[in-house]
Amino acid sequence: MSSLNRLLYFNCVVETGSISEASRIFDVQPSSISRQLAVLEQELGVRLLNKTTRNTGLTEAGHKYYEFSQRIVSEFDEAKRVVNDLQERPRGTLKISMTVGFGESVVLPLISKFMTLYPDIDVRVELTERVVDLVEENIDVAVRSGRLPDSSMIAKRLAYNNFLLCASPQYLASKGTPLNPEDLIDHQCIQYSYSRWKDWFLMAEERIKLTINKSISVNSVNGQKQLVLNDAGLALMPFWAIKKELENGSISQVMPEHVFSPYEELSATYAIYLKRDLVSPKTRVFLDFLDENIAGVAD
Repeated sequence: MSSLNRLLYFNCVVETGSISEASRIFDVQPSSISRQLAVLEQELGVRLLNKTTRNTGLTEAGHKYYEFSQRIVSEFDEAKRVVNDLQERPRGTLKISMTVGFGESVVLPLISKFMTLYPDIDVRVELTERVVDLVEENIDVAVRSGRLPDSSMIAKRLAYNNFLLCASPQYLASKGTPLNPEDLIDHQCIQYSYSRWKDWFLMAEERIKLTINKSISVNSVNGQKQLVLNDAGLALMPFWAIKKELENGSISQVMPEHVFSPYEELSATYAIYLKRDLVSPKTRVFLDFLDENIAGVAD
C-alpha cells in the first residue's frame, strides 16, 4: 500500500469523521482503513486520531499533519490533471536540434505554419552540425543526415539527399559547361567543409572519387548556394537546398545524366527521436507535420 493511499484514507476519515464512511467511499473493509491508519501513525511515531465509539477526531499532531496532507493530495491531483492535459492537447516546450543546411532550407520556413496549428507549443530550435545527445540535452527531435545505429532511437526519413552538380548560368556562360566528370579538374569547385560532405564521388558501378584542382571551401550549405548564385563556381548540393533556384533558373544543373554524392553512399535526412512506449503529443504532432509538409518541399 503506497504512502499516498494512506494519505487519501487519512484525509477521507478526517473529512467524513468516520472510518466506516471512508471504507464505503473507497469500497474497502473498515479493518483495512484502520490498519493503514495505524501504519501511518507508526511511521510518524505519533498518534494522529482520537477514536471513540461515535466518531473519529484529530489530535494536535493530526491537525498539523492534515494541513500538509491536504496540500500533498491537492498537488498530486493537479499534477495528474496537467499531465492528462498534455496527453490530450499538444502543448509545452518542443526542443529541436537540426543540421544547419536542412534546418534553414526546409524546416524553418515551415515553423510558422506549425505554430499556427499548435499555438500552445513553444518551439526551441538549435541549428548545429554536432551530434547531440537527446537524453542529456533533453532534445525531443533531432534532424540529422544518416541513420543512427543506436537502438534506443527511432529514425524517420524526411527526404533523400539527392545531390546535384550545379552552377549559375553566368558562370557556365563565362567558364564553359563541363561535359564529363573529368572536366571538373579545370573548374572552380565550391566544397562544403563538413568532413563527410567535402569529397565528391561519381556514383557509377564503381564509386569514383573525383579530382578537384581548384576549390573554395565553406562550412554551410547556404554559404555554398550564395557562392554559386554569385558565379563563384560549381557546387555539389542537395536538391532540397536549391529547389527554388532550379525552378526560377538562377541555378542550373550540370551533367544531369550522372549521379553524384559527397560520400561513397547515397543518403537521406532523418528525424531522430527516443524510442519510448509513449511519445509525447507535442513530439508526435511535430513528426506528423514534418511527414505531411516536407515531401512536397524536399522531393
